[in-house]
Amino acid sequence: MVCRVSTTLAPAPEAAPSAPAPPRRRTRVLALPEARWALASLVAFLLALPLDLGGAPAWTYGPLYAVAYAAGGWEPALEGLRALREKTLDVDLLMIVAALGAAAIGQVLDGALLIVIFATSGALEALATARTADSVRGLLDLAPTTATRVRDGNEETVPTADLAVGDLVLVRPGERIGADGTVVEGAGEVDQATITGESLPVLKRSGDDVFAGTLNGTGALRVRVGRDPADSVIARIVTLVEEASRTKAPTQLFIEKIEQRYSVGVVVATLAVFGIPLAFGADLTDALLRAMTFMIVASPCAVVLATMPPLLSAIANAGRHGVLVKSAVAMERLGEVDTAALDKTGTLTEGTPEVTAVHPLAGSGVDEDALLALAAAAEHPSEHPLARAIVAAARARGLRIAPVEDFTAAPGRGVTAVVDGRTVHVGRADSPEGAETTVRVTRDGTLLGTLALTDRLRADAAPATAALTALTGTAPTLLTGDHAAAAARVAEATGITDVRAGLLPEDKVEAVRERERAGRKVLFVGDGVNDAPALAAAHAGVAMGGAGSDLALETADAVVVRDELTAVPAVVRLSRRARRLVVQNLAVAGVFITVLVLWDLIGHLPLPLGVAGHEGSTVLVGLNGLRLLRESAWRSE
Repeated sequence: MVCRVSTTLAPAPEAAPSAPAPPRRRTRVLALPEARWALASLVAFLLALPLDLGGAPAWTYGPLYAVAYAAGGWEPALEGLRALREKTLDVDLLMIVAALGAAAIGQVLDGALLIVIFATSGALEALATARTADSVRGLLDLAPTTATRVRDGNEETVPTADLAVGDLVLVRPGERIGADGTVVEGAGEVDQATITGESLPVLKRSGDDVFAGTLNGTGALRVRVGRDPADSVIARIVTLVEEASRTKAPTQLFIEKIEQRYSVGVVVATLAVFGIPLAFGADLTDALLRAMTFMIVASPCAVVLATMPPLLSAIANAGRHGVLVKSAVAMERLGEVDTAALDKTGTLTEGTPEVTAVHPLAGSGVDEDALLALAAAAEHPSEHPLARAIVAAARARGLRIAPVEDFTAAPGRGVTAVVDGRTVHVGRADSPEGAETTVRVTRDGTLLGTLALTDRLRADAAPATAALTALTGTAPTLLTGDHAAAAARVAEATGITDVRAGLLPEDKVEAVRERERAGRKVLFVGDGVNDAPALAAAHAGVAMGGAGSDLALETADAVVVRDELTAVPAVVRLSRRARRLVVQNLAVAGVFITVLVLWDLIGHLPLPLGVAGHEGSTVLVGLNGLRLLRESAWRSE
């Protein structure tokens, strides 16, 4: 069935009922060795810190600092040594050397803090990688592992991987379809929201195409396999997600090049600061002290904190307001977007139908309430989304729902029941391309009237769209798998002029990439499995969490947990503020590092003053970043 859209505003977000899905498989945080080592390092550091600052004997906190160093530093040290063996030098090894250098001249706390920061960062990166793999595996679970193949009138259960083009498959009610193909016999309503995003089940008859992983509701179907299971739409979604994730690698390569150059520069400079004075007869201890001071003041602690506190504070603030941003990188990318693309069903709309109009036929002898009450009574035993909407509308009006007898449901034809001794039939009228669903109500074969049902627009859809337009300078694009009439209705209600309807997942990806090829940085907002490839391909992706699919939630850079669409422009605005603070902090950190390094090279920088300047700059940029924890940082500028 076609998804319909209502411009009636939804009062409060409510999770839409969803089809049964396979159990979700998620990697536990502490199942990752990186997370366990980072936690051990952090705990040891937090235990040692109060003892150190409180003036306790060194033997009480020294072993704890040693544990923090070892737990958090062994892995980056090992990776750094491996990179060194391949004649490259990364910043992780530099941090280990800097931490050991700090410890060598008595600044054990500084070194331990540096180790903890980098260990935690590595754990977060490992978790993000694992969760992405979980999400892809979860998508593959949507497709059943077995199917009922029919050969020469005999049924046999076979692995879906063994299906071949031309095989005939029997799909019973409540089963997921095992392969892309064409219905050759039977009729049933198929929930294919995972592929097309349509909010209501679609009637499938002979000649209609069906997709692997979609759920057959009522009625048995015989499906002729039309595509190898390895090339199904759902398999292609997996491929698109993986490919889109890999397209982000060049950014990472650029960062690694910067790290390499910085690391080499600091190491060479430190050796020079130590070796040159020594060659001219300087005292060994003095030369070592100057070199270690240089290593400390040149250490990028302030640079690290210049970036992380604003972004992490922004993440924490967004979390308080119902938006989960998955990493500092994701928060930064959200502020870079300059155009937006939005899904329709479940994003701009609630994804569930509602009764928007009741039309009794003139001369039928029933008014609106009586017509709605009859339809609700007949539909009450049904679990169909339209039935639930009709019953909910009757209850909202306080109408009595009469008991029924002899209830029957026929796929694509509606329901029939005896209400107060008379036969009532409720079924959809043929309007496949309309912007609403029309339901006919008859009694004893006489038409009494019709009901109109539509997919309700979110209350905050128009304000959110307007805010995104103001932020990016261009109106968002609507990308939907639904029909053009339903898409046009939503676009008109939200002020969107660029509408692309009838899109499969790969079409959404192409629409996103088309804009990115034109030099735009696209923000994509969606909620379904069919949106996951576009979420991954976009510069930044945001998933609506109320009824969002597991894959969409895992693929997106951010998740709107409370299902408030206005949170999307709010988090973009917050990200931009964070990026401005990052620039401010980098300027402050750069000035401090430059002054301290020049002082150490040109004059004589006392170690305590060098540590004070280094730590002072670190604290300053950290406190500046924490400004984004304030409530005012979330509100509109």
